[in-house]
Amino acid sequence: MSKKPRRRSEYREVVYDDEHWALLKTLRNKALQMMEALEFFHLEAVVHGSIARGDVTQKSDIDVFIPSQVSSFMVETALEKAGVPVNRRLVVQATPTYAMKAYIEIDQNTSVSFPLMKMRKVEREFYKFGGEASIKNLRNGLRVLGVDKQLMLIEPIRDGHRESAIVGREGHVAKLLEISVETVLDRVHALLRRDEVGRTGVFIEKELSAGETFEMALKRLADQNPAVRRRLTSLP
Repeated sequence: MSKKPRRRSEYREVVYDDEHWALLKTLRNKALQMMEALEFFHLEAVVHGSIARGDVTQKSDIDVFIPSQVSSFMVETALEKAGVPVNRRLVVQATPTYAMKAYIEIDQNTSVSFPLMKMRKVEREFYKFGGEASIKNLRNGLRVLGVDKQLMLIEPIRDGHRESAIVGREGHVAKLLEISVETVLDRVHALLRRDEVGRTGVFIEKELSAGETFEMALKRLADQNPAVRRRLTSLP
């Protein structure tokens, strides 16, 4: 069961033990392998979430994200040349107003994703809200600020991290993360709503067939679904 957001003012420091540092190194090395494969093909990627912040657990996902619209052929070729196995390929659109994204699932906890449509500012800043680390950050062993699913701001310190509740401090947190207050408020609303009503389904989630490209899947869905077509053409 996932942890619920914390609504009251809380603060604590967490010290990592040797096992935690070893797990973080293992997960980051796996992310780095994929990011370096993409870099070889001039594809810039980030890793976001707990691996970027440092507050990993055994259940942490490795989410590598390419923040620009790129050729799916280039992405898949980069992974193939590096010997990275692919389990499934999916197109996912969270809601009709969100950009559709390509997900290349490596295993149950590891994926590479990229947008198939232009993202709105709040969508791009979603990754910065949770904390995103560049390939340079990983190579230098740097951890970054970000907010977890409990709505706790994770601030890396030498021996671990400090964490504090962000509800009621949205403006301050936006400045620290260098993102808009709109994005912070949007994420707070979404996570508190998820706490109240439970996890909701996504608008579209389709697995690609063998031989089908992400671009082909997008065109097919746009032809079939007016909402997808509207979102595809809604941003200049």
